[in-house]
Order: sequence, then C-alpha cells, then structure tokens
Amino acid sequence: MKTSAFLYPWDVLGDPDAPTRIADLGVRQVTLASAYHSTRALTPRHPKHRIVTAEYASVLYPPSELYWRGRELSPYAAGSWAPGDAFGRAADALAAAGLDVHSWVVLAHNSRLGAEHPGTSVVNAYGDRYPWAPCIAQPRVRAFLAALAAEAAVRPGALGTELESCGWYGLAHPHAHDKLAGVALDDNTAQYLMSLCFCPSCAQGYAELGLDGAELRARVRGALEPVWRGGTVGASGTELLAATLGFRAGAARALQEAAVAAVRGRGGAEFQVLLHADPRAWRSGANAGVDAEHVLGLADGVVVPCTGGPELLEPFVAVGCEGAVVAANLTVVSGMGGRPLSLADDAAWAVALGATELRLYHAGLASDADLEAVRRAGVAG
Repeated sequence: MKTSAFLYPWDVLGDPDAPTRIADLGVRQVTLASAYHSTRALTPRHPKHRIVTAEYASVLYPPSELYWRGRELSPYAAGSWAPGDAFGRAADALAAAGLDVHSWVVLAHNSRLGAEHPGTSVVNAYGDRYPWAPCIAQPRVRAFLAALAAEAAVRPGALGTELESCGWYGLAHPHAHDKLAGVALDDNTAQYLMSLCFCPSCAQGYAELGLDGAELRARVRGALEPVWRGGTVGASGTELLAATLGFRAGAARALQEAAVAAVRGRGGAEFQVLLHADPRAWRSGANAGVDAEHVLGLADGVVVPCTGGPELLEPFVAVGCEGAVVAANLTVVSGMGGRPLSLADDAAWAVALGATELRLYHAGLASDADLEAVRRAGVAG
C-alpha cells in the first residue's frame, strides 16, 4: 500500500543522512511542507540543531514578486528556519534517494496575517479576535488562500499536494503558552459555538439565512453561559449549530472549490490534489469539516485523521468514488499520542474499513525508537 511520511524541509537540509533514513522506512513518498504555520519543532537526529523555531506562518520557498504584485494580501517568506528555496533543495535531496515528493500546504492558519491584518480574523460572539484563524467567508481572504494554494502546491519537484486547513479554523489552536484548560469545552457544540465568526462578512451571511447578527451573538453567549460555570451546552446550542451550519459549510465549500481550481489551473489535471478532511461538517481546524460527497467530487481524495481509530474513514468510503484516495493519517510519534508499536494493527484496521493509502505523522519529529517501530511494522510501501 502506498505510504507517505510527513517532513519539514529543515528535517532534511543540513542532514545528508536524512533522505536515506526516510527511504529505509520503506515509504514511497514524502509529504513535504511548502507553506506552514508558526511552530517550535524538535529535530532529534539533526547534526547541527535540536530545535527549530518558525516564528510566523510562511512559505518555505521564495514567493514570486510578479505573482503577488497588486494583491491586497500576500504570504511571508520564511526567516532563518527555512532560508531561500528550502522546499526545493529538500525536495531535490529526497528525490535523489528515490522518493516521490508531494507538497504540504497549510492554508487557513496564519497568526502573522491576523496580527498585521486584524480585519481578516475570525471574531467570536464575545468580540474576541482569533488572529491565527482567517475568516474564510471574506472574499479577500478566500482569494488569498486560493492563490497561496496554487503557488505553494505546484513547486518544482512536487508531483501533487495535500491542502491542510482548507476550511474553517476556530478556537482550538495549540497557541503559545495556552491557558484554555480551566473550563472543559466539548469537541462538538461548545467548540463550534466558540468558533463561530461574527465579522461583517459572516453577519451578512447569517442575515441571508434570516438570522439577526446581534440577536445571534446574544443567543450564542447565552448558550455558552452554563459552560463557564462548569456545566454543558444545552439544547439551545444544538439548535444554534443547526441554524448556522448551512452558511458555514457553504463558505468552506467555496474555499475548497477555489483552492482546488487554482491548483489545477497551475498544475494541470494530472497534478494530484488531496485535502486533509474530517467528515463532520461542523469541525474546524487542520482537518477541516467537509461534505464527503462534495469533496470527493472535487479533489482526488482526502487525508483523514485516524490515530484515535479509523471510524472517520467510513463516510468517505461510503461515497464509493472510484479511484479516489482515502488516506488514513496515523501519528507515529509516541510523545504526541502516536502508536508506532501498534502501527501494523492500526493500519490493518484502516485498510479493512476502506483506506487506500497511509500517511505517517511525522518522520522528522519521531524518535529513533519510533522510526524503528515503523520499520518493523512493515506497512510502508
């Protein structure tokens, strides 16, 4: 079964043994970051460093001045963590080791964009801005993300791409020194309500559904009030989710259609486009909520989070879209909740439910022991 391992360019550059080490896992492909959010990443085997700090969301190649000229929003070039064409140099080294390279593009997750252009950010029912979360209902944001998808995806040496955060981002975000655990927010309704945006574009969208923005904000705050006292969201929260989901899902579909069209326009029909996706339409984050049938009719397939179990594969498999990629994404970093020692069983379970490919997150972050467990599992191919 075709298996791909995720990597950052800094996992490869400056470490001449990295490409062979990855190839020795038995994988055929690497999904290599070309546009990525701010992060602090471990590099446990690199001969020159152990920690890489990417200070802000950036592209990991030189953005084209001509391509971005005249656009209101544009990406940021990386600093010292990925200078010059870091993606291109890493891709060349990996290809020389016999590995196919696909780009890995993070879209609606960009704290620097929100800091420098605060009007682009999601605004919650309390008026708080989420600078890491661009509001995808705004036409200018959608245009920027589609243009970014095209440039960052279709890089020299890339045979295809995986688009992450191609949908709504919201409250959930491992931010610097997070202090959000004082009150438990369930993964469904409370998180959804805290991720609803009330910027002018979204207010207009709600109005088109017959919902008054000010009244809706008040209703959301009222539904969340029991949560701040240690309780849970009641039935009113579920009603609010149902009332607003149509607009939210429509905005997500519009971004997904624009991004995929932009990539295909630049890369051609043979350039593979996959989306990191969750079949629960209300979900926001790296694996954006999608309509399974819509997204498989749009892209070449999906990458689905399966570390907690492969059940999320089922809605995509049920669509029965012939030739579509349904890739099970399995974390193999023990320190990040991964299960490298159970990889063979987890992969077999995913395949039994209909997975056509595997993804391993993340070969650069994993320890030597984790990588050895991957080799022993013998699932890569």
